[in-house]
Amino acid sequence: MIALNSRLETLMPILTPIGVALGFLASPVFVQLKPFVPWFFALMTLSGSLKLRARDLGAAVANPLPVIVFFISAHVLMPLAALAASNLALPGDADTAAGFVLLFSTPTAISSFIWVSMFRGDGALALAIILLDVLAAPFVVPFSTSLLLGTNISIDAAAMASSLVLMIAIPTVIGIALNEATRGAAPKLAGPFLGPVSKLCLILVVSANAAAIAPQVDLGGSKTWMIAAVGILLAALGFSLGRLLGFAPALRGAKARTLVFSVGLRNISAAATLAIAYFPEAAALPAILGMIFQQSLAAVFGRLLLGKPIPKNGGPE
Repeated sequence: MIALNSRLETLMPILTPIGVALGFLASPVFVQLKPFVPWFFALMTLSGSLKLRARDLGAAVANPLPVIVFFISAHVLMPLAALAASNLALPGDADTAAGFVLLFSTPTAISSFIWVSMFRGDGALALAIILLDVLAAPFVVPFSTSLLLGTNISIDAAAMASSLVLMIAIPTVIGIALNEATRGAAPKLAGPFLGPVSKLCLILVVSANAAAIAPQVDLGGSKTWMIAAVGILLAALGFSLGRLLGFAPALRGAKARTLVFSVGLRNISAAATLAIAYFPEAAALPAILGMIFQQSLAAVFGRLLLGKPIPKNGGPE
């Protein structure tokens, strides 16, 4: 199982595109999994959160500036940029605007820790940001989307918050509790099993979400290509904004490297799941398309902005 998980780690950049392809090619099959998506997602979150410790919050308490800067950048500036870019590129398309705002309001990706480690960032800060962002998600995401979208889209903020608690907050708390109770042994004990299972769940979540919107998507249409282009542009902006923050004296060095991925990467599967559940299904398209290139863009912008990563065996599994 350890060898399988290691192999799947190396395939991460193509796992989500495979899931998207399966969802579009066999939509009648994978759309049947839609009711199970929140549970698949909760298992994925549990697997990722087993590496978190309560002491990771110590870094945030001791030096809160990087965390404050992260929240302003990721949850104020990027959602505003997403709304502006969508309105400029696709004026009058409220569903697409909602999808982009939702995508850039969701928490940072748990996988950001892997990229931070590969590019010599501050691992403790990365874990603190992930933990705080995940726990704040049930409040931040409904508030951001409701505030920016106003009356253009009808949003059940309370139901969305409940879903975020089920899919993200509760599994994270359980993962941290297990890690604390086992004095850090939980990742080694459960990781070899949960690692491959969580990656299978990822493919199923992506496939089910893609299948739900497949009948409405014209892959050859100009609108689809425009949404993909805006998504790539916004992702590039997120990575670049994270790098620009590093020019502040208090955020240089490892902290700056951390912010590149913390700001640039989003829990894109969560965005797609929420879009399909609480928005018009067309709002899921920015997230579905984003799944295809997010991890690849992380690799590209990591090298462009930070230089060569350390060897794989120098970072976490």
